[in-house]
Amino acid sequence: MIEFKMPALGSDMDEGTLNEWLVKPGDKVTRGQVVAVVETTKAAVEVECWHDGVVHELMVPIGETVQVGTVLATLLAPGETAEAAPARVITPTEAPAAVEPAGAAEKPTAAAGPVTTPRRRRWVSPAGRRVAASLGVDLDAVTGTGPQGAVTINDVEHAAALAKKPETKPTATDRAAQMRKSIAAAMSRSKREIPHYYLADEIPMEKALTWLTERNAQRPITERVLPAVLQLKAVGLAAQRFGEFNGFWRDEAFQPGSGVHVGVAISMRGGGLVAPAIHDVPNKKLDELMGGLTDLVARARAGSLRSSEMSDPTITVTNLGDQAVDAVFGVIYPPQVAMVGFGKPAERVYVVDGGIRVITTVQATLSADHRASDGHRGALFLAAINKLLQQPDVLEK
Repeated sequence: MIEFKMPALGSDMDEGTLNEWLVKPGDKVTRGQVVAVVETTKAAVEVECWHDGVVHELMVPIGETVQVGTVLATLLAPGETAEAAPARVITPTEAPAAVEPAGAAEKPTAAAGPVTTPRRRRWVSPAGRRVAASLGVDLDAVTGTGPQGAVTINDVEHAAALAKKPETKPTATDRAAQMRKSIAAAMSRSKREIPHYYLADEIPMEKALTWLTERNAQRPITERVLPAVLQLKAVGLAAQRFGEFNGFWRDEAFQPGSGVHVGVAISMRGGGLVAPAIHDVPNKKLDELMGGLTDLVARARAGSLRSSEMSDPTITVTNLGDQAVDAVFGVIYPPQVAMVGFGKPAERVYVVDGGIRVITTVQATLSADHRASDGHRGALFLAAINKLLQQPDVLEK
């Protein structure tokens, strides 16, 4: 039996509300399939299943808010049957009355008095009983659709939905306030627990921007690439080489990421921000990254992200270039160990080949966890980003 649990969809998430089930008991599911929609303080997130199997039981009803780690459903592994699955513990009040086999009962004696037929309690699944208690549903009034009239969790949810009165939905202001509260909690934890150190480097963007302008001139407007995509690719490749900046600090030790999944800080229209991931950045071409970034920003602002995008970032990039700031020193998203920031591209006086020129540069910054790395390695990491941005042809591959 496989337990499908509420995932942690970011460092600032402690709980989520189940908005929708996209599967039902008996459905076959595959790894990566979206099976539910969970509402967090930041967005409605499509939750993916990370196992192949068959849905055995849905444990949490629609509309219920549960903590991260709560079992949402159980799955039967490939080849496993419901009969062979480990038995669930049933309390005496949940157990159905025993029914003796025909002919097994002894004949009553005269002293035993009149025979009364024992009343058999209608079977209700343990999960259905728990859900009924949480929703205040009277089981005696529920029509069972299971075998021999058994009451299933779906029967209870259906009865609750029929009796449920319309609720007042939270306003945009309420959601924004809750998001700010969640962000504040996560960032307070970050500053409290992570020994940050900060580095900065001024990166010439002349070669990259000239190359990008020539490249974009040969393509339709819809296929043009933004300078931010070059920066994302450079960070991804550098993080691949300097693995101590790409991973997590958990259980008092550094755990390297299984891939380089770059989180992108995206400001929300109603206030606050999210930082979902673009997966496998070093292995994507610039056109793929541009398409992925455009899609990610649109879905983030529409409140439609996937659980893997929220839980997988191994390093985060924040870019405030369009906000006209020279540099940004970010706060690390725990349990990550690094964040890279880019300020606005601006014309500055710069020494080139022994002479003074006015060129376009950008301030790149690194916020890093001193438990996982040190300033020497951080400087080499920023230098690698700088070098990659001087070789746009390398970033194209």
